[in-house]
Amino acid sequence: MSRPGERRPVVVGVGPDPDGRAALSWAADEAVRRGLPLRPVHVEGVPTLGYRPQAVPPSWEKWNEALHGAGQQVLKEAADFVAARHPGLEVDTLLAEGDPVWVLREQSRDATALVLGSGHPSRRQEVFGSASVALPVMAHARCPLVVVPEPEHTPQDPAHYVVGVDGSEHSAAAVDVAFEEAALRGAELRAVFAWEPGPLRIFDQHEPQQECRRLLSEIVAGRRARFPEVELRHDVVVGHPVQVLTDASAHALGLVVGTRGRGGFAGMLLGSVSQGVLHHAGCPVIAVPTRG
Repeated sequence: MSRPGERRPVVVGVGPDPDGRAALSWAADEAVRRGLPLRPVHVEGVPTLGYRPQAVPPSWEKWNEALHGAGQQVLKEAADFVAARHPGLEVDTLLAEGDPVWVLREQSRDATALVLGSGHPSRRQEVFGSASVALPVMAHARCPLVVVPEPEHTPQDPAHYVVGVDGSEHSAAAVDVAFEEAALRGAELRAVFAWEPGPLRIFDQHEPQQECRRLLSEIVAGRRARFPEVELRHDVVVGHPVQVLTDASAHALGLVVGTRGRGGFAGMLLGSVSQGVLHHAGCPVIAVPTRG
């Protein structure tokens, strides 16, 4: 996700719930694996005007001061949690004010990865509801966005990642990150090309499936040379991409998908597959924007 020699932090959004630690755990573990600092960010979501010299603060300023104190306590508890999990990890907390979506998108400019949590079984409301930040942040994030389910997902052996491939530049960026993650975790990688036959192809599936296999082989070929330690499996599976990738990642360490870049509406920005796997996948989802 970051180039050699860079010290771009792993940024994680933290909230006031002391039981919601799956995203913080994932981010701290990732920072340790990559030898990078961790930046827990808490956004108050309320603007302040500051104190006027020699003036009695009005009640709203006292309320804001209380919010500052609460936010600082949230970050202290997060830092203490990380210190207990990974003593010695460099942690740089940030208490910010304003719109959480804007703050986190700005943080993504200087980050190796941006990590957010998502609750289950209400994941649909968490990701897509009016109070959510994951979907709008993903639309304009400048680094990979990781959405981690709560409670913490438990993968099964053999440890593996799944990456969705469709032959586009978006999936090429996702494949790069997927190989990196698999190498860091000593895990296998399964590259999946989901193919939906059209009405005219229902009786002739061999030729289009062979074309899918060719595209899949081409897109992973160069990466295999850079990551020879990663055991790769690639499959062409007939079905809707969201369902295929969700099923394939049920017991995975994570699911990696590409996003479409920037446009005018969230649906155009992310595409139905990116949104769909966020809704349905039970493992961490890593959404990778196209470089440039």
